[in-house]
Amino acid sequence: MSEPADLFAAIAAQTLAALDRPYPNHIVHLLASDEDARPPRELHPAFHGSFDWHSSVHGHWCLARLARMEPDGAFVPGARAWLTRSLTAKNLRGELDYLRASGRDGFERPYGLAWILELANELEGEMRQAIAPLEGLAAERLLAGWEKLTVPVRSGEHSQTAFALGFAWDWAKRVNDVAYGARLDALARRFYENDHGAPMAYDLSAADFLSPILAEADVMRRVLAPKDFALWLSTYLPDLESGRARAWLTPVQSLDRADGKLAHWDGLNLSRAWMLEAIAEALPAGPRKDILGAAGTAHREAGLAACLSEHFAGAHWLGSFAVYLLTR
Repeated sequence: MSEPADLFAAIAAQTLAALDRPYPNHIVHLLASDEDARPPRELHPAFHGSFDWHSSVHGHWCLARLARMEPDGAFVPGARAWLTRSLTAKNLRGELDYLRASGRDGFERPYGLAWILELANELEGEMRQAIAPLEGLAAERLLAGWEKLTVPVRSGEHSQTAFALGFAWDWAKRVNDVAYGARLDALARRFYENDHGAPMAYDLSAADFLSPILAEADVMRRVLAPKDFALWLSTYLPDLESGRARAWLTPVQSLDRADGKLAHWDGLNLSRAWMLEAIAEALPAGPRKDILGAAGTAHREAGLAACLSEHFAGAHWLGSFAVYLLTR
């Protein structure tokens, strides 16, 4: 599966199979009455397959991105048919109504809401119009949530601030929302600009699919001018040529691909890869750029080798991360 077109076709097939699989399903759902106990397909008319809401969202994004990037692919008619059937105005109104219900202000914030912004940017025509209210609510809730924080969330999973902030920053640039982008810039600087000596030894935990350290640097390379970013990174990651740094920059191996949490490491290799590559691209020529670039390549190879999983624990989401890496 060396050719990208073949890999894209396999990822599309894996993603479609996951989206079309209603169970097992992990829902995070606040019950206010007996009437709220309903199956996922009724709670989430658009985003009910693929195990959980956020994976369904970025599964739809994956199909939309692939259809745009590979319009002549044999998988494209099936992908577009799924998107057309799923992302109707009625279904997306149902998703909007769910998020607007009492007690759900923090639903899927920030990770799932950040993927809504990515999905919206891949759509066009009627689907783009239909998702616009949900897109606007996602952007509003992300910013409102972050502006309450005195410090960012530095986890390696869904609650992490830096990953979603980077997606929101990209969205603001694409839709040319200068005011929104300026508020994100201010947040990033407030959260991260004074950080130094990142603790590489504590960056990795057993359930991570995002690197707290690299995701922070990936945000700051967006926000800072190139010279300023290089200077910031030199104090944030001062000893990239050390043995400790080499150990940290080595790809990880999933501990158990059938375990939903332990399978996260396959995704960690993919997200580390795109972050390392982007960070390296933002640096001037030199040893630090070379070290991070080489680490990005190693993580790319390890992540792509595992993105087609025989286990649903990985198969329902790893393809999206692989496509983001390959089409970044």
